[in-house]
Amino acid sequence: MAAEPDDDSPDPSIAELIAARPHLRLHAMDGLVMEDVPLNAVADAVGTPTWAYSAGALRTRYRALTAALRDTGLDAATHYAVKANDHLAILALLGREGAGADVVSEGELRRALAAGIPASRIVYSGVGKTARELRLALTEDIGQINVESAEELHILSAIAAAMGRAARIALRVNPDVDAGTHDKISTGRAGDKFGIPWADAAALYAEAASLSGIEPVGLATHIGSQIMDLAPYRAAFARIADLVRALRDQGLTVRSVDCGGGLGIPYRNQPGPGPEALAGAIKAAFHNLDVRVALEPGRWLVGPAGLLLASVILGKQTGATRFVVLDAAMNDLVRPAMYDAWHGIVPVSATDAAAPVSLCDIVGPVCETGDTFARERLLPPLAPGARVAILDAGAYGAVMSSPYNARPRAAEVLVDGAAWTVIRPRQTLEALWAGEVIPS
Repeated sequence: MAAEPDDDSPDPSIAELIAARPHLRLHAMDGLVMEDVPLNAVADAVGTPTWAYSAGALRTRYRALTAALRDTGLDAATHYAVKANDHLAILALLGREGAGADVVSEGELRRALAAGIPASRIVYSGVGKTARELRLALTEDIGQINVESAEELHILSAIAAAMGRAARIALRVNPDVDAGTHDKISTGRAGDKFGIPWADAAALYAEAASLSGIEPVGLATHIGSQIMDLAPYRAAFARIADLVRALRDQGLTVRSVDCGGGLGIPYRNQPGPGPEALAGAIKAAFHNLDVRVALEPGRWLVGPAGLLLASVILGKQTGATRFVVLDAAMNDLVRPAMYDAWHGIVPVSATDAAAPVSLCDIVGPVCETGDTFARERLLPPLAPGARVAILDAGAYGAVMSSPYNARPRAAEVLVDGAAWTVIRPRQTLEALWAGEVIPS
């Protein structure tokens, strides 16, 4: 979900944006190319707006993250945060790489299973799990349930005991650490709805060990999203490490620590920590505790791998402001409207990319002033029909889209080397009202 903290640095240029994304390049004739596929060819075939994802970027990023964890010498697991992008093709690709899944609903759990991710590699998080969802998790015998409250623990105990099952659980601890990110995506502060207060966690863990149907295996934490500074991680991990020691001093078993996710990506090419730095912070906190550690990456894996292709409907001049109106809108990519999020926008045509630039506002056709992708962005003249790519949109893009203004959901394609596949066709207009009933 999310935006980055304010950044007053100059916007990167078109060339800088493309150069910083290894799966993209600008070809003199073909224009913007993802891996070995010209994006104009994709747009010609399926139209716009269309989401495009790079399979190669996903594999590269997953392997870099898991290598960083492996190099720490810790026993480590990676569970992809399904909420970032829940398409079956994305889940299946990451599952084949060895990823597990971090899910927060019955739908996400069933999606992960449908994509071939084994139940043993699935962790169920979320502050509001229903009894139905908990029964499903127990029936499927998933790897772990991250319990968020004393109330949920007691509900789960009753359900598991009635089913004759033992629920493997970790207590999600709220360490009261401010991640320094957007207010709407901070999850580890004392006033946030997530997790068990750090001061209450030891007593609740001891109680969990005495409850029927409950097998406590460890602790979990998650402090927010789009985190670009390691200091909050270090503070949170230190508190969790202290709690592990305190629990063991009481004779309680703690085998694992789920470190959450939230590692940010450089939307504006800004400096920030990579997986090696995060892995180093995890090692510093837990290297001498003999625990299995886990990460729940979402945005860091899939965000840079995806983009949204759009076409220019028209340009208009209103006073001193040049507007460029796209056929994509806030119903497709809501992050700029919801979080004031910054996304790089580059022309697909090599000719357009080389043209002189001037300030403009990039907007969509939805009847909301908030339907704005960028303000005062330096872009070349873009004639009707010209195409642009909105970058780093693989996370919290298609998964948060809607048919607002009766606009069909965009098509999605997966690029893999020189091949590409439509993994979700464009929604038809008729599908928008299929299933609706007009009472007699």
